[in-house]
Amino acid sequence: MTNNIVSEVELSYKNRVPYRQRQKVTNSSSVYDVLRNIFPTETIDYRETFIVLYLNKAHQILGYSVVAEGGISQVAVDVKMIMQGALLANASVIILAHNHPSGNLNPSLEDRKLTEQVAEASKLFDIKVLDHLIVTSESFYSLSDNGYI
Repeated sequence: MTNNIVSEVELSYKNRVPYRQRQKVTNSSSVYDVLRNIFPTETIDYRETFIVLYLNKAHQILGYSVVAEGGISQVAVDVKMIMQGALLANASVIILAHNHPSGNLNPSLEDRKLTEQVAEASKLFDIKVLDHLIVTSESFYSLSDNGYI
């Protein structure tokens, strides 16, 4: 006997910001300004959080997603979740960001590897990884500004 019950997959992106009101990012400093309002102030110096900004071709922010939350020194990020959000938002550009509770802004080998993995996956969908920011409550480090992207 065959069971004919199948699970439904519901995909959703709710645009709540009119086109003319979408915030545009022009450089890593403007991205950091946006991220400071997104990262939870109560945990930015406590545990790692990985966030992705989804942008259109004009670098206007379509939305963001908290992709993963971790411990004090690492966060496990699934590249598939990043790409899922990008496709749902119909993004042409993405910006990766995570915090370092230690206050050390230098990217780890794992940070650079993840950036390369996401960039490689993004190519399949014609999506550009514009930057990867490491943030603290006081400052940031841009992998793009420093030649890693």
